[in-house]
Amino acid sequence: MSRTPTARLFHTDSGTELVLDRTFRAPIEDVWASVTEPERTARWFGPWKGDAGPGQMVKLQLAFEEKQPWCDLRIESCSAPRQLEVSMKDEVGNWRLELALSEKDGVTTLQLTHHLESVEGIGEIGPGWEYYLDMLVAAREGTPRPEFSEFYPEMKPYFDGLR
Repeated sequence: MSRTPTARLFHTDSGTELVLDRTFRAPIEDVWASVTEPERTARWFGPWKGDAGPGQMVKLQLAFEEKQPWCDLRIESCSAPRQLEVSMKDEVGNWRLELALSEKDGVTTLQLTHHLESVEGIGEIGPGWEYYLDMLVAAREGTPRPEFSEFYPEMKPYFDGLR
């Protein structure tokens, strides 16, 4: 199956932002639960454990990555059910992510913004976020999970072209 990338790249005064959206015919509270409750995040990204709250650290397992590593994830801010900002570090670098949710007429839009330190590696990062958001769609709809090979390396030229 061929997938079409949806991400956009914005250059701002404070850096570069990779932005992706998905829409769901569901109340905002239900979509929020899909991205914040550990048993639901386990279905598409990975489970987490710990005391969640602004300024707190939780342990997140990257369940669909090689070796399924656990990492520390800091909750920078949270305004349920509309906004969540998190950060983490790994061998690739610093990750600053923001989820914004909005609902209109029974349709909830989820916007993921990855605040990038540089566009280095965008050809790998972008397809990864497309994959994970489509994993979220599949988890919510009860459809088969997509294969990462449907996203990478096929989408790499698109993301490299955004630079």
